[in-house]
Amino acid sequence: MGLYVLSIDQGTTSSRAILFDHEGNVCALAQREFEQIFPKPGWVEHDPRVILATEMAVVSEALVSGRVNPGEIVCAGISNQRETTIIWNRHTGEPVYNAIVWQCRRTAAYLEHLLEGTDWPRRIQEKTGLIPDAYFSASKIAWILDNVEGARASAQAGDLLFGTVDTWLIWNLNGDKLHVTDYTNASRTLLFNIHSLTWDEELLELFDIPSSMMPEVRPSSGSFGTIDVPLLSLHIPITGVAGDQQAALFGQGCFSEGEAKNTYGTGCFLLLNTGDTPVASQKGILTTLAASTSSEGRPHYVLEGSVFVAGALIKWLSEELGILPDVAESSALALSVETSDGVYIVPAFTGLGAPWWNPYARGAIVGLTRGTTRAHIVRAALEALAYQLHDILIVMKEDSGIDLSLLCVDGGVSGNDFLMQFQADILATPVRRAQHLETTALGAAALAGLASGFWESLDEIHGLNEGGIIFTPREDADGKRARRLLGWKRAVDSVLTYADGCEEHFEAQ
Repeated sequence: MGLYVLSIDQGTTSSRAILFDHEGNVCALAQREFEQIFPKPGWVEHDPRVILATEMAVVSEALVSGRVNPGEIVCAGISNQRETTIIWNRHTGEPVYNAIVWQCRRTAAYLEHLLEGTDWPRRIQEKTGLIPDAYFSASKIAWILDNVEGARASAQAGDLLFGTVDTWLIWNLNGDKLHVTDYTNASRTLLFNIHSLTWDEELLELFDIPSSMMPEVRPSSGSFGTIDVPLLSLHIPITGVAGDQQAALFGQGCFSEGEAKNTYGTGCFLLLNTGDTPVASQKGILTTLAASTSSEGRPHYVLEGSVFVAGALIKWLSEELGILPDVAESSALALSVETSDGVYIVPAFTGLGAPWWNPYARGAIVGLTRGTTRAHIVRAALEALAYQLHDILIVMKEDSGIDLSLLCVDGGVSGNDFLMQFQADILATPVRRAQHLETTALGAAALAGLASGFWESLDEIHGLNEGGIIFTPREDADGKRARRLLGWKRAVDSVLTYADGCEEHFEAQ
């Protein structure tokens, strides 16, 4: 048997390749950032060809840096940014337009006009578990078909294919040009019925999307063809695919009902496993599918709360405002002041996600005084991540009746000790930071390794990420927690007030 599993981890801001051994250790890692394209305010795009090129480059770099022969790799798994929409010509392989990224808000008004005065919002949520929003793929597909010259006619002729990033990578890396995806990515399109586990014909008709564009949907652990890249001497079975957040849930070992994780990445994503029965949210939380193996039968469902801007906020402080020269210094800088001194940041750069779902909200810093320093602003930014998670978790408890006893966390920003302790304090719940922060990539590798026999059981996968550091909530004798949460609520209310009536303003830009 070979020695490694290759994990292709295609994120919102970078492409990565990681090699794991049988103990779950990272044996090689390569990463390349790529350009973020902002054609207009609220619009976000990627070049699909750059995504593919950077992934091929980092795979090669990982093999070289790890001194690994391709023959030593048993299988490959793919985790990817979800909802991001790519449409390409099935004959030439050329994209008809840039990838429209999950963060992009260009279709918000289109969705409102399409659904206004109809019963479709309720029916869409019943079918897909999702709240109609520009966040998901359906309206992005419709926008490309309606705004790219010739795209609608080509789609109707059967010449165009749609895919999320996993589908795009598989189609290009596989010699047989398989057009496939998995349950987790399909469940984020606003077009997939999570009860029948099929593309929903009524929703395809609503958005005027030909069914011939849609990929075949498979369980997350199983056969997805082969990486065939003769130039790199690669011939590796792809046996695991999952959207990044479900991959992280799997990598954390949250296989059972009541277990939850949060990933602090570009955005923030809290997932709660609710077992094999979907829980319909009445509070603005999404119901979606968890990653599953082909032997499990019916997959598990999760409740998910999405924060659009998390790590991206810290990066903004560094790259755009220039008040944080080194992101790694954020914890120490936050701890250099006792409080944020009444400063709150609401990072609604691309609207507010769960549980508010307001596409017209925009970011704000409130509570500034002449005495405010960059340390107060950095601390307020980190605290904002914790406050948003608190709001989501409260709603999840109301929806599911599950009182969380432990939150598992991962992602780059989870390495910030100040934030993890503040998160535990605000939630009044212990927070366990994963032993291996690469849980998204590990989850994709685990799904692949289970299907290939590299790992034999879920118990074995669970053992890969045992340990870690637990942050225990501190006592709150003087009621600071309640006062801080009240200040946060007021800050959010001010942003929502500003957003009220702003639709015409944003449409005019």
